[in-house]
Amino acid sequence: MRRVASLYLPTLSTDRLRQERRPERGPAAAAPRARPQPGSPPVGSDGVPKEGARLGDCSCPRGGGWRPGARWSRDADPAIAALPPHQRPTVRELGRRTEAAETPFRARNVEDVQRRATQRDIAPPAPSSSPAATPAPPAEAALVTAARSGNRILIAAVSAEARALGLQPGMAVTQARALVPGLDVRDADPEGDRALLAALADHAARRWTPRAAVSDDEGLFLDLTGVAHLFGGEEKMAARILRFCARAGFAARIAIADTPGAAHAIARHGGVPLRVCPPGGHAEALAPLPVAALRLEEPVLAAARRLGIERIGELVAMPRAPLQRRFGKTMLARLDQALGRASEPIDPVTPRDAPFAELRFAEPIATAEAIAQAVATLMTRLVRTLAEAGLAARLVTLACSRVDGAEQVVTIGTARATRDGGHLLRLLGMRIETIEPGFGLDALRLTAVRAEPLAPEQWAGTLAGETAPDLAPLIDRLAGRLGPRRLFRLSAVESDVPERSVRRAAPLGATHAWPDLPRPVRLLSPPERVENVMALLPDLPPRRFTWRGRAYRIARADGPERIFGEWWRRPSEAEAVRDYFQVEDESGERFWLYRRGDGVDPKTGGLDWYLHGVFG
Repeated sequence: MRRVASLYLPTLSTDRLRQERRPERGPAAAAPRARPQPGSPPVGSDGVPKEGARLGDCSCPRGGGWRPGARWSRDADPAIAALPPHQRPTVRELGRRTEAAETPFRARNVEDVQRRATQRDIAPPAPSSSPAATPAPPAEAALVTAARSGNRILIAAVSAEARALGLQPGMAVTQARALVPGLDVRDADPEGDRALLAALADHAARRWTPRAAVSDDEGLFLDLTGVAHLFGGEEKMAARILRFCARAGFAARIAIADTPGAAHAIARHGGVPLRVCPPGGHAEALAPLPVAALRLEEPVLAAARRLGIERIGELVAMPRAPLQRRFGKTMLARLDQALGRASEPIDPVTPRDAPFAELRFAEPIATAEAIAQAVATLMTRLVRTLAEAGLAARLVTLACSRVDGAEQVVTIGTARATRDGGHLLRLLGMRIETIEPGFGLDALRLTAVRAEPLAPEQWAGTLAGETAPDLAPLIDRLAGRLGPRRLFRLSAVESDVPERSVRRAAPLGATHAWPDLPRPVRLLSPPERVENVMALLPDLPPRRFTWRGRAYRIARADGPERIFGEWWRRPSEAEAVRDYFQVEDESGERFWLYRRGDGVDPKTGGLDWYLHGVFG
C-alpha cells in the first residue's frame, strides 16, 4: 500500500531570514555575566570589582566603541531576569537612552504585559524567585515579510510570534506596524524560499526516500513506500525528520497517510506536529477538517461558505451530481484525490549534479583562437568525467563569464548521446562566433546539462564488414546550421481523424508504421472550404466544385470513406461525421474532399464541403 508523508514548514520564509541574518551581538553578549544591581560598584572584564571603584559609578565599559544604548545593553541579563518585576532596574539604569511609550488604547491584561515585556527584550518573571533559578530564554521578536501588490505593501509571511499577535498574511504593513510597535519587517524573497525547498527536497531524496517532491506551498511530499522500515517505522521516521528541521531552525509539521492529498490536508489543518494515519484511516481523519484543506480556489471556498459547507465530511455525505453542477469538477477531483478514488502522482526530484568542467584565467581572454583552445581543454576534461560516470552528453552548455559580471551561454544538442569530443568541439566551434567577449572572459564552464547512460551497441552489418552509415553527426551539423526544429521525421498516430494521425518525431527517434489506407501526400492545415459543389445525397461523390476561384469538373471518384468524431476528446464530436471522397478532374489532378455530415441526420454536420489534401 502506498504511504505518503507531507512535510509542512509554516514559517519557512521568516525562519530562513532568521538563519541568514542573525542579529550581531557585542562582546559582552558573547560571554554573559551578571551585571551589578543599582548601587553596586562597577566590575571589570573578569567580573571582579574594579580597584578604587565607588558606589554609583557607571558600570558600562568605556573605550572600545560601546556606549550606553548599544545592542549589548539591551540583552536581558539572567540575574536581572530572575528578580521580581518590582525589583528590576529601570530601562534607563540599564543604559538604554530611550524607551517606547505605552499605547493608551491597548487592553491591560496578562498577555499584553508579557508581550510588552518581550518587546523590551526582558523575559517575564521566572516561576521561582530564587537567584539560582534558570530563567527562560528571551522570546524572538515578531518578524514578517512584505511584498508589493499594486500600490499597497502587504504582508507575505509571518512568524509564529507575529501570528500570535494577530498578524496574518495579506494584511497591510501599515496596519501591522500600528498594532505591533517595533515590528521587524523585511522584504519577501520567494526565489530564496523556492531554492531552500529545492535544496531540502534534494537532501530528502539523498537521505530519507528516493521519491521526494516539492509541494505547492512551503512543504514537501515524501513517498515512504518501502523505506519507513529502515528508520524503525513511520512514526520514528517522522520524528527524526522533525528533529532535523528543529536543528536547522525551522518549525515543521508532518503527516503520513495513504494519499498525498490527505497527508497535505492533515499536516496543515490537523493541529498537531506529527500525525500518522493508519492504513485506510485517512477518510476518517479528513472528515473533521475544513473544506479549505482540499487545496481549492478562493471562489470555490466562498461558494461553499455561502451554502454552509464547512467540513470535508459534509462534502463526502452529499450527492456528487449537485456538487459538480454547483462547484464544477475541481472540488470533486480534489476530494477524490484526497480519498484515494483518483490518482495523484508526485514529480520527484533527481539529486544528481550535472557533469561539468570549469576553467578560470589569471588574465582575461578575448580572441576566438584563445576561446577555442580553452574550450578544447574543457572538452577533454568533460569527456573524461562522462566516461568515468558511464554517461554521454545530449545537451551541452558553455557558460562564459565576462569581467564586467555578464554571462553568455552557448547551447548545443545532439541527436544521440555521444562522448565524441571531436564532434562536440566541431558543434561548439560553429557557435563561438556568437560569443561577445567584451573586455574579456575570466572563466568558462562546460556542463552536460542532459546526459544519458552510454552502453555498447550491436552494429548492424554484414559478414563482409559493411555497416550502415551513422547519420547522427550529419544531423547534428545540419541542426546547428538550420536550427533543431527544422529537422524532423513524420510518424503515424493511432487516430482516424487525418489531422491527428501525424506527428513530428526526432530525426533519429522511433516512428510508427503508416496504416494501409489511401492518403494524400500533402494535407492542408486547416482544410479549405470549397464552393459550388454539386452532389447527390447521401452517398454519391461531387460532380463539380470551385476551389480558390477555379472551377473543377470531376471525371472519376471513389468513396465515401466515413470517419466518425472522437467523442472521448471533445463532446462536440460525439455525433460528428465526415464522408471523404477521392476525386480526379478532367485534367488529371486528384483531390481529397470531405463533406460534414452523413447527408441524412442534421446533427452529424452542416453538409458543407472542404478540401483536405492533394494527391501527387
